[in-house]
Amino acid sequence: MSLEGLSAFGSLEELILDNNLLGNDLVLPGLPRLHTLTLNKNQITDLECLLDHLAEVTPALEYLSLLGNVACPNELVSLEKDEEDYKRYRYFVLHKLPNLKFLDARKVTKQEREEALVRGAFMKVVKPKASSDSVAVSPECHYTPLPSASRELTSHRGVLGKCRYVYYGKNSEGNRFIRDDQL
Repeated sequence: MSLEGLSAFGSLEELILDNNLLGNDLVLPGLPRLHTLTLNKNQITDLECLLDHLAEVTPALEYLSLLGNVACPNELVSLEKDEEDYKRYRYFVLHKLPNLKFLDARKVTKQEREEALVRGAFMKVVKPKASSDSVAVSPECHYTPLPSASRELTSHRGVLGKCRYVYYGKNSEGNRFIRDDQL
C-alpha cells in the first residue's frame, strides 16, 4: 500500500491507519507535526525497523498504538506472550521513541521512562530461528468442547445437551426495587 499521497499533508497531526493490512514495507513521508499515529491490527512484524523509521519521519510523535500486530506482544492476542514480554516491548519502544506520552492506549509512566533510558536498548525481543535439523513439531491439537461429530465444518447439525442446574431466582437482586403493586 502506498502512502505517498500523505506528503501533501505536511500539517497532518493525527493519522489512523488501523485494519489496512500494512506490513514491514510501510513507508511514511516526513510528517513533522504528526503527534498521534495508530497502526492497530495490521501485519507489522519488524518492530525495530518501524520505530527507526518513525523516529526519522515523525519527530513530534507522542501517541502511538500498535495493538493487534505481531510486533506488539500482547497476551490477549497471542497465548505465547505474557505481561513480561509486553513490558519489554514498552521499554524498547520508549527507548527508540523517548517523546511518547501514550503507548497502546496506556499512559507512559515515569518509572517506564526511566527503565527505558537505562535498559531499553537491551529489551528487544528476539526469537531464535528454527534450524533445519530440528525435530518436526506435531501439528497443534486445539481443544474444543464440541463433540467430535460436530467439529466438521461441513456438518451443521445442532448439538443438544442437558443442564442439571435449575435457576429459581431466590438470590437474585434484579427486582428488589420493584414493589408488588408495580408488577
